[in-house]
Amino acid sequence: MQDLEPHFRWRDLYRSEDDHLSPFYEREYSEFEYTNQVYNYLLHPQWDEFGSPTLYIKILFADYADGYAIIEMIGEWNDAVTNDIMYLKRDVVEVLAENGINKFILIGENVLNFHTNDDSYYEEWFEDVEDGWIAALNFQEHVLQEFRDGNLDYYINFGGELDNMIWRKLSPMQVFNQVKSILEFRLS
Repeated sequence: MQDLEPHFRWRDLYRSEDDHLSPFYEREYSEFEYTNQVYNYLLHPQWDEFGSPTLYIKILFADYADGYAIIEMIGEWNDAVTNDIMYLKRDVVEVLAENGINKFILIGENVLNFHTNDDSYYEEWFEDVEDGWIAALNFQEHVLQEFRDGNLDYYINFGGELDNMIWRKLSPMQVFNQVKSILEFRLS
């Protein structure tokens, strides 16, 4: 897992450590010291720790004018034991939302497992975005099944075209426009 680094093609467009509105503003990264890990697996040092011992993220892009953020995730999303959604909601999402972000694109190709607890933080997040949305891209099928079992499909959009989106070759705006188009079609 130490070789899996966050998507880097957009780093010339956005760096969360340079964004004074980001929860990771002025964070410093080492290319040589591997300190974060999921269980016994070290993670590339570019992943951001936000309070969870098993889930790490990277804000790949935030556009405050259009109100969206693209966040890549890695590890185990465990609400049952470590209440990861509380940390994500309070320490990342709320900071972004205070600055106008109400559309969240979560990329979950590297989320290994999901363990649900209850849906209260998801419900709160859903209510907070008002005219926005939360979309999950490319999560593995067994993780999506856990989302369904936890009734998170009331709050997070996933499935269909969102499960197999080829996003790495696109610009952030292209990813946003594709997700927005899919969700607008679903809601119409």
